[in-house]
Amino acid sequence: MDLLQFARGPALKFALIVFCFGVLWRLTAVFLLRHERTLSEPRHPVFRALMGGLLAAGSRSAPHREFIRRTGYSEALGYSYHIGLFVVVLAFGPHIAFLKSLFGVSWPALPNNLVTVIAALTLTLMLAVLLRRLTHRVLRLLSNFDDYFSWFITALVIVTGLMASTHFGAPYEQLLAWHILSFDALLVWFPFGKLMHAFYIFPSRAINGYALARKGASV
Repeated sequence: MDLLQFARGPALKFALIVFCFGVLWRLTAVFLLRHERTLSEPRHPVFRALMGGLLAAGSRSAPHREFIRRTGYSEALGYSYHIGLFVVVLAFGPHIAFLKSLFGVSWPALPNNLVTVIAALTLTLMLAVLLRRLTHRVLRLLSNFDDYFSWFITALVIVTGLMASTHFGAPYEQLLAWHILSFDALLVWFPFGKLMHAFYIFPSRAINGYALARKGASV
């Protein structure tokens, strides 16, 4: 068994198992957290409160107009590289083929050269985000190993993917093996680091929106 066979065989299977069970474990742990019973009388019916939760999940994703002058740069960086990651993962032909092997569905892909350019731009934006974290005094104090390693493992997948797609630095089979191994490592790390925000962000906003709407607050 060579490195590529190992990467997309036993290593990938192990990584997928850890990812699935890890995410399920984290979500179950949050669901089973003890919640204090709300004794106050609701200001709005349950349906209206639920709608408030759904509204908050979307509206709280938009920049706050009052703070846009101070937060606009960081929010633009964050949204841009997340969109780039979304396109690279879901619009690249080989990635779509991989997802089809898992879920049985597929969709049209963007041209490979275009996705490569988007991946390079995404990596550049991620470097800008890292530079800001390192130079911003407050962000630097708030950052820990999780922040930097989550950034590193995500960037590593992009770097190895760019090397494989451009055949740069080594034989293609070796580059592809590195790319898949880095993806395997990301899957293993995902449930245990801050990358889990991908599963938490919208439910948490919806829950907060529901609680506020139940109390009669505007969301």
